[in-house]
Amino acid sequence: MTLRLRTERLDLRPFAATDLDEVHAYRRLPEVAAYLYTPVLSREQVAERLTERAGWTTLAGSGGVNLAVVLRDKDAVIGEVNLVWYSEDNRAAELGYVFHPAFAGHGYASEAAAEILRYAFEEAGLHRVVGRCDAENTASWRLMERLGMRREAHFVRNEIMPYSKDRDDPYVSELIYAMLGDEWRARA
Repeated sequence: MTLRLRTERLDLRPFAATDLDEVHAYRRLPEVAAYLYTPVLSREQVAERLTERAGWTTLAGSGGVNLAVVLRDKDAVIGEVNLVWYSEDNRAAELGYVFHPAFAGHGYASEAAAEILRYAFEEAGLHRVVGRCDAENTASWRLMERLGMRREAHFVRNEIMPYSKDRDDPYVSELIYAMLGDEWRARA
């Protein structure tokens, strides 16, 4: 079954080939790539990525879920959310999200991430969801805190972020957040 989710303002749906220009519009931005494990992407690289992730539409029998976040009133792809198996045996996944900075400050990332967490715990039956980010990515760690995720670790200068913004030190510090299914249910 292909996963489709809906919130008050957003549709979370599988990517389509017609999303290429809108996805490229944010994946080509250096300020977006600065906090990702992928570089600024060309239009051709975005097309390859969309093809590669086309099957990421359900947790059952796949590597994960990668969904386009569509702002319904504009019918525009403004970002993406994903859940990738962290440990299938332990029913644990990693939450990820990328949004076009032009749509920041309106709560869209919070709305989409909350919905994918709801799906993870209420429909997919996951036990644990983790999230990680560059410690300098304030918007990302604040989002995880708004979602009710707890900070579990702060790894200081633990890895090289090859596409990170210009820094004297190539190593970045990483924050790890997590939430258990029990914690999600207790919030409701």
